[in-house]
Amino acid sequence: MSIARTPERANQRYRTRKDLIAAAARLMRSGRKPSLEEVAEAALVSRATAYRYFPSIEALLVEASIDIAVPGGEAVFADDPLEDPEERIDKAEAALHRVVFENEAAIRLMLAATLTRTAAGPADEAVPRRQNRRTPLIETALAPARRRFKKDSYDRLRAALAMIFGSESMIVFRDVLRLDEATAREVKSWAVRALVRAALEDSQPARPDRELAPDGTGDSRDGSPPKRRSRAAAPTL
Repeated sequence: MSIARTPERANQRYRTRKDLIAAAARLMRSGRKPSLEEVAEAALVSRATAYRYFPSIEALLVEASIDIAVPGGEAVFADDPLEDPEERIDKAEAALHRVVFENEAAIRLMLAATLTRTAAGPADEAVPRRQNRRTPLIETALAPARRRFKKDSYDRLRAALAMIFGSESMIVFRDVLRLDEATAREVKSWAVRALVRAALEDSQPARPDRELAPDGTGDSRDGSPPKRRSRAAAPTL
């Protein structure tokens, strides 16, 4: 009989993985290359548990080096009075963009290790393969405007932004589209802003004073054309 995984248990596994990465980062900051056993001891878990999450010390140290470089939301927005969700999301993406492109080699190694482990065969699905660093950053960026979003619009927005934040979009821009870093950042800035605007518009209550004209133009009942928000021009590729 299968046992349903509870959210508490899943969260514990993510915390264990995070604790291993944090312990490795602390040991690396002391100027040494620790063994997986030393990291496990520093994280207060068994050696066997550490091997469940990371197949080698190299895989763990690569991810720990990335973890050191990625800023938390509190650091990105420290003493920042910004409240506009477009501006905050763009600032958060810019911060993560810099980290990803500055640590491209290490991130490619991390992605390769994850893909190799997945392709090797059935794994323990209860053990998370990746650390989710982007969602906390996205949530911090949106926090001041959280009440402006309907729940379903907010959830869709977080998921959509997660596809743009982080390493996967770097692979697309570098390997698939063959675009330089500056162009990649310009496109992502345009995209994340457009997503925030779309979610805000979707969260607005229905307006009873508006109806479509027979030609489908959406003219208002008083005959005046609907007002449209100005939008940033799309980047030219």
